[in-house]
Amino acid sequence: MIKKAIVTGLLLVGASTFVFGRSAFTYIKTAGSEIRQSVKSQVPIEFEVRRAEQLVKDLVPEIRNSMHVIAEQQVEVESLHRTVDARRQSITMQKDAILALRSNLDSADTKYVIAGKSYTQQQVEKDLATRFRRFKIAEETLDREEDILNARQTALNANEEHLATLISTKKDLEAQLAQLDARMRSIKAAESISESTLVDDSRLSKAKNLIAELNKQLDIKERLLETDVNSAGLIPVEADLAPEVEISSQIDEYFEADLADRAL
Repeated sequence: MIKKAIVTGLLLVGASTFVFGRSAFTYIKTAGSEIRQSVKSQVPIEFEVRRAEQLVKDLVPEIRNSMHVIAEQQVEVESLHRTVDARRQSITMQKDAILALRSNLDSADTKYVIAGKSYTQQQVEKDLATRFRRFKIAEETLDREEDILNARQTALNANEEHLATLISTKKDLEAQLAQLDARMRSIKAAESISESTLVDDSRLSKAKNLIAELNKQLDIKERLLETDVNSAGLIPVEADLAPEVEISSQIDEYFEADLADRAL
């Protein structure tokens, strides 16, 4: 099936190239765009609104994942803060011990009593060298830990800002969707009222026409009844009461002027 579709597509491309030449790709692209627009215009707006709502709902897993990542980063940053603070306190104590031993060497004594125990100058110098080396290593370690802490804190701040933006955007989109849904319902209600009005107007017009036709038919029947009632059972005396007009009188009246000339 796939092979057949590929072959069909190649044939169509070949035919288009033969007909349109180098402009075939432009024609195909334009036709595809028009088809997509035509199909999209046929999609009901209610479906598009539901699709937009689903896209907003799809943000929830991303928000939850961001919250989980942020929670992990917060725990890690807090742990690093404790480690760095402890490292700083340790370095401070090491520094104080080094300076204390260093002050003993200034006395130029051959032996030193520290915490009730006697030490030679060589022992003090060796211990001081060891402490100083460890101090510098601790400082370097602190620098690295502070760099790590700063990097983790920066990443945490960025993720918290992204999460805040994501939540705010989701709320804005939900508000816009609510307004869109309200507008859609309002328009549907208006359309429903308009369609109902058209139906009612059509029915009213039919009812008015029917009533007018019925009134006309009743008028005709009343007129016929009046004629029948007026003439029924009466003696036709009107025929005898009508004066008879003789033909000679009609002619004399019509040609009155001519007859007068002849008489002269």
